[in-house]
Amino acid sequence: MDLPMFRDETQEWNHALLLYDSALKEIDTKLQILRNEFKVEHKYNPIEHITSRIKSLESIAKKVRKDQRELTVENIVKYVNDVAGIRVICSFTSDIYRIADAIANQSDVNVLKVKDFIMNPKPNGYRSYHMIVSIPIFLSDKVTETKVEIQIRTIAMDFWASLEHKIYYKFEGHAPEHIREELRVCSEITATLDKKMRDLNEEVKRISNPNGYVDSLYGKANIINEEYYGIIVEDIEEDIVEE
Repeated sequence: MDLPMFRDETQEWNHALLLYDSALKEIDTKLQILRNEFKVEHKYNPIEHITSRIKSLESIAKKVRKDQRELTVENIVKYVNDVAGIRVICSFTSDIYRIADAIANQSDVNVLKVKDFIMNPKPNGYRSYHMIVSIPIFLSDKVTETKVEIQIRTIAMDFWASLEHKIYYKFEGHAPEHIREELRVCSEITATLDKKMRDLNEEVKRISNPNGYVDSLYGKANIINEEYYGIIVEDIEEDIVEE
């Protein structure tokens, strides 16, 4: 995202916030349209709920300084990929890749980076699917590409991440080893739960469709899943969207 030069950096930052807020609205609209399409055309809604946020200035400053860069609007825009973040909660793991594919295939969405923490969980047990995308924001006199981080996870993954965040906050990020180990165990339990619920859903669909009918879109999602998106995983460390 290229920003125009302003005399006042406050004005420059406000302009950046306008772009980030607009980008969140654009992505949210895309997700709501997909949500409605699934409900109308496929009688199934893979999206449980959607939340979004603009990263706090405190968190942004911490990230920029951690990378030993000067805290300027230019550096924020260039190096902080998750200033604008949106989180999508799905029912099943297969839905995650289904939604990711539907977003990535839209002509005005440019997928910059992907990190699959479902195939490759973080050491602490964190599981989620992260996409950094850019979309064009149409202003009165120009078009500006703006970045958004999209996190997609199941209800179980979100439950674990929310509680892990609260626990780590109490210890200011330095929880005792036995608590970290228990959290890793809980992560494995939630992963097992996700698999069992997915298998149960598959069995329900099989019983409901004894003639072998399969929703073509659902089948497509199963084909691409981890194998497709695993190819474009990049070794980047993305912050978790704040609760």
